[in-house]
Amino acid sequence: MKVVKSRIRENIKISNRIHRLTCEFTGDIKPGQFFMLKTLDNSFLLPRPISVNDSCDNTVTFLYRTEGKGTTKISTLREDDELQLFGPLGNGFAIDSLDGKTAVVGGGIGIAPLLYLVKALGKKADVYLGFKDSENVYLVEEFRKYADKTIVVTEDGSDGEKGFVTDFISYKEYETVMTCGPEIMMNKIVKNCLENNVKCYVSLERRMACGMGVCLGCTVETKSGNKRACKDGPVFSSEELI
Repeated sequence: MKVVKSRIRENIKISNRIHRLTCEFTGDIKPGQFFMLKTLDNSFLLPRPISVNDSCDNTVTFLYRTEGKGTTKISTLREDDELQLFGPLGNGFAIDSLDGKTAVVGGGIGIAPLLYLVKALGKKADVYLGFKDSENVYLVEEFRKYADKTIVVTEDGSDGEKGFVTDFISYKEYETVMTCGPEIMMNKIVKNCLENNVKCYVSLERRMACGMGVCLGCTVETKSGNKRACKDGPVFSSEELI
């Protein structure tokens, strides 16, 4: 990991409050890792943790939703502006030891770290993406480039299947499920994987201040004691979590 001052290649709005930011960066990044981002004018105190959406050609891309002062300020930056990047941080998805077929399941902005994961897995993965409605659907075509199949589900049926994404996964078809999204969604996936004897890995979202495991602000309760989402995660085996 390193701290760099990076030039922005692109920072565009792709959906309602959803932005895609591409910055210059040279270095190895694992699927599931994240960076701490901060503007150079110190307009907000603490850097913001944002997961890696993609990486190629000496760039790193982030997908983020404007929520508060920090992400709103980041959304105002434009091409050739500079930004401080600290990372890559955390432990990503362990893909080298995977056997059999894998399902990748994302909900809302939780799809952010999954595109880079699907690229790494290639056509070995089926992708399930859940959104609230058609106005909040994004990056589907990007996933279709790399996945074996891609299923889109919206709660109101305005795009793809109607319902909740968790109801469209045939768990018995898979050796492993990897997921990121709302905790209510991931809780259901973990339960279904347990019932079907399927390995499951979840990427947790937590508020972070340092990104290095020092401040203990992102504590996760596990069966072996408290762990830190930034240092020990953000990806955890479902078997670890309480």
